[in-house]
Amino acid sequence: MTAPTLTATGVPAGDVHRPPGGIRRTARPARAREAALGLLFTLPGLAGLGVFVIFPLFQAVYLSTRGNDILGNPTRSVGLRHFHELLTPAFGTVLWQTLVFTVLVVVPGVLLPLSLAAPMTQRLPGMRIFRTAFALPFAYSVSAASVVWLIMLNPGVSPVNWVLGLVGLPAPNWTTEPGWAMATVVGVTVWMVSGFNLLVLAAGLAGVDEEVLEAARIDGATGPRQFVSIVLPLISPSIFFAVVTTTLTALQALGQVQIMTDGGPNGHTRTLVYSIFDNAFHNNNSNFGLASAQGLVLLVVGVLIAVVQFGVLERRVHYR
Repeated sequence: MTAPTLTATGVPAGDVHRPPGGIRRTARPARAREAALGLLFTLPGLAGLGVFVIFPLFQAVYLSTRGNDILGNPTRSVGLRHFHELLTPAFGTVLWQTLVFTVLVVVPGVLLPLSLAAPMTQRLPGMRIFRTAFALPFAYSVSAASVVWLIMLNPGVSPVNWVLGLVGLPAPNWTTEPGWAMATVVGVTVWMVSGFNLLVLAAGLAGVDEEVLEAARIDGATGPRQFVSIVLPLISPSIFFAVVTTTLTALQALGQVQIMTDGGPNGHTRTLVYSIFDNAFHNNNSNFGLASAQGLVLLVVGVLIAVVQFGVLERRVHYR
């Protein structure tokens, strides 16, 4: 009988590439423990996703196909009748006003903070005070900001009307004239989102490399040309983030519409979210089926806007 050939470490030559059985047996329980620990850490997030996202979505789909009694309890199936009720000129007007409101909030809600963030990043005396003052609207709740602006625009005590009177301009009925009600709600919403967007864009501008700007100045890019050709591409991720978050804020706007105009006058400020609130909760309507159908329409609108933003706008974003 021939003795097995041993390697320099004393292991038989045929077993050099064979992993020890003990290592295999200990590696499998370790991987199982890591997988169980990872699942344990994800359980709170999965629970929140299920309770606050997945379950309400399926509940909305279910309620949109059911009728309801006077208390809002679901009754018999009505199929797609609630969606058929949305095929009216009145609901088309609501969708159009929601689109107009969103555009009028997003465009100045991003451009105004961008125009303010550029000079505020300069190291000048008192800039911290101005930066804090312009960012303060971010700290206000929707209800508090709406009430403050209602007082500011109240015909009896309005300082805005007083200033207009000093320069000889007539003061409009800010919340009761059809031509001014939407502009008033839009202006208050822009004021509320500008504080957060100012912080985001100022942080993006503060992260621009000075060496890049110096190289651009050497190459002759100064002033507006430097800002458009160099700075804007460098902060495009911050701009894109501000556009997306402001769009979501505008689509979900409810408090300022309810408090300032209550959807009026004559429905001129009635947006999609306000219409959902009106059908489901306002004046004890309890029409949860129609409100759920409108909520699903809002979901589709939000998804379509997100597809456009991430499919078209994000291509122009320069990630470093």
